[in-house]
Amino acid sequence: QVQLVESGGGLVQAGGSLRLSCAASGRTFSNYAMGWFRQASGKEREFVSGISWSGDITSYADSVKGRFTISRDNAKNTVYLQMNSLKPEDTAVYYCAALRWLSDYVPLNAVQSWGQGTQVTVSS
Repeated sequence: QVQLVESGGGLVQAGGSLRLSCAASGRTFSNYAMGWFRQASGKEREFVSGISWSGDITSYADSVKGRFTISRDNAKNTVYLQMNSLKPEDTAVYYCAALRWLSDYVPLNAVQSWGQGTQVTVSS
């Protein structure tokens, strides 16, 4: 299994930007579609974005379309989430995930492995 470690979270004002990174260990990283999920306090974990193993197919939740961009660098075993025009409702713990499959909306049971999460807080 691939092991995942997120970084890049923090506190930002509304309208600001952050870039999350997820470093993967293991030689099989390029075999996996990858995704980002988030969980706000008191709410269920939800899909944010996903990317195919080759990077040529991406998917986004409606709530982040046009503001977030997912990308990956297989040579560095890293997947990124560029978050622009952040809103207070984007506040959550963000989790990186290795996926069994990629679809327009990725359910939780598609996740093969989880990272430990990184906190993103957007102040108004």
